[in-house]
Amino acid sequence: MADQAFVTLATNDSYARGAMVLGKSLRNHKTSKKLVALIGPQISEPCQAVLKLIFDEVKVVDVLDSGDVAHLAMMNRPDLGVTFTKLHCWTLTHYSKCVFMDADTLVLSNIDDLFEREELSAAPDPGWPDCFNSGVFVFCPSLETHGKLLQYCTEHGSFDGGDQGVLNGFFSTWATADISKHLPFIYNLSSIAIYTYLPAFKQFGSNAKVVHFLGKTKPWSYTYDAKAKQFKGGVSEASAHPTFLLDWWTLFSSAVVPMLQEQYGDQPFHSGCVKDESSTSAAEETESQMSSEDRKKKWEQGQADYMGMDSFDNIKKKLDSFLK
Repeated sequence: MADQAFVTLATNDSYARGAMVLGKSLRNHKTSKKLVALIGPQISEPCQAVLKLIFDEVKVVDVLDSGDVAHLAMMNRPDLGVTFTKLHCWTLTHYSKCVFMDADTLVLSNIDDLFEREELSAAPDPGWPDCFNSGVFVFCPSLETHGKLLQYCTEHGSFDGGDQGVLNGFFSTWATADISKHLPFIYNLSSIAIYTYLPAFKQFGSNAKVVHFLGKTKPWSYTYDAKAKQFKGGVSEASAHPTFLLDWWTLFSSAVVPMLQEQYGDQPFHSGCVKDESSTSAAEETESQMSSEDRKKKWEQGQADYMGMDSFDNIKKKLDSFLK
C-alpha cells in the first residue's frame, strides 16, 4: 500500500551501509510497502546516492542528541545519544502506518504482516523482557504524538539515555495492557540472545524473520574474505550468529558493494571485503592475545570465538594433536 512504509535511520556512513543491506533484504523478500530512510546531514554523497537507489524516500533530518552522558555511561554506549533522532519517524504523516527497523537489522523473510498490528507493537527486549526492544516497532505517524514524545523527553528524559528508554516510558502500558502488541521474538531476534538460551534458538531459530545485530560489534565492523567466507576483526566478541553474519555479508558484498563502487568512482573507499593475504589466521592472532583464563571466561559466558580459535575445525585440530 502506498501509504504504508518501512522506515530506518542512519546518522553516519557505517549505519548507512547497514540501511542499504536492510533495504535490499526487504526488496529481496518482495515487500509491497514503501521504503524510507531517515539520514543525518553528514552522510556522504556516494552513500546518499546508493540509498536513493534502494529506498523510495530518503529524508535528511536533524540529529537529536539526548546529551544524557550519565545514563549512556551506565550502558557503556555513549554513541546511543543520537538515536533520539529516531523520534523524527513520527513526522512522516504522509504514511498512515509504518514499521521502524534499526539499520543493524536484517530481514530473513517477508514481514508485511506486521502492518496488521497496531501502535505501539514491538518484541520484548532480551535484557529486560518487560521492556520492548525499539529496534523493530509498528507505529502510526502523528505530529501530535511527535510533540508529546519531545515533551516527554524534556520532562522525564530517558532511563537508559537512548530512544528505547524514552519509548518504553512513553508507551508504558506495553508490558501489561494488550498482548496483541507483543511481537513474537522471531520478528526481532537478538543476535546476542542466541547464546543466553541456546536450546530455544535451536528449537525456534529457523523460524526467525528478522535478526538484530545488537551490541557494539556490527556486521560492518568486520572485514570479510568473500572467497574463503571468513571474517576478521572482533570475532571473539560473539556478537552475532555466524550464519546470520554470513547472510549479511553475502548480501552486502554481492548487491551493495558494486553500487558503492559505481558511486565512489575513482574515490578510494574501504568496502570491508578483502582478500586474505596473511599467512597468520585471525584465530591464531586472537589466540596469541588472549590468556587461557580470559578464554575460559568467554566460554562460560557463552561467547566462544566460533569463527576463529574456537571454530569446529580448530577444536578438531587440537583434539587430533592431543590424541597423537
